[in-house]
Amino acid sequence: MRDIKDKFENAKDKTAGEVKEAVGEMTDNEQMELKGKLQSSKADFKKKTDISTMADDVKENIAGKINNTIDKNKKK
Repeated sequence: MRDIKDKFENAKDKTAGEVKEAVGEMTDNEQMELKGKLQSSKADFKKKTDISTMADDVKENIAGKINNTIDKNKKK
């Protein structure tokens, strides 16, 4: 459950950062734009360094290879 909450918070930060960046650009507010860029970048960094996300990617990769091997053996 914690994993879902963390992903939701990260997505919220990413969206809020993008909104701040856009508002800063439209209003010519350099500080707001920078805050948005930093918040969005922080969310990207968290996502890239999230161990559970990495583990999920590894599991998917392994499952894909196993499925491919099984499919090849079925054809023989």
